[in-house]
Amino acid sequence: QVQLVESGGGSVQVGDSLRLSCVAPTLTFNNYVISWFRQSPGKEREFVASITRGFDITKYAASVEGRFTISRDNSKNTAYLQMNNLKSEDTGVYSCAAVFMSSLRASPSREPVGYRYWGQGTQVTVSS
Repeated sequence: QVQLVESGGGSVQVGDSLRLSCVAPTLTFNNYVISWFRQSPGKEREFVASITRGFDITKYAASVEGRFTISRDNSKNTAYLQMNNLKSEDTGVYSCAAVFMSSLRASPSREPVGYRYWGQGTQVTVSS
């Protein structure tokens, strides 16, 4: 059974940093594009960032551009989301998701549909 497991969430202050990890021990990791989504109370799940299988082409939501960095280490079956200068509006449950794409350069949908595997999520709370 394929699992994605997130970690690294927590409660921090505005301006602080966190690094989230997404581990997929049984997945053929380098065949999958990885995205991070987040969901805040009362809101729809929203796209945060994605990274391609190859060439590490990244995409970001406008709200996190310049503050968040997505990366991956295929040798460790792990993706990361480095979050700097956190704001209160970054509060939410962050989940990673994986979708198979044959192209090394293709970026996935920014909609939370079509992803094959999801993690259970990790809570990020940013307070002032």
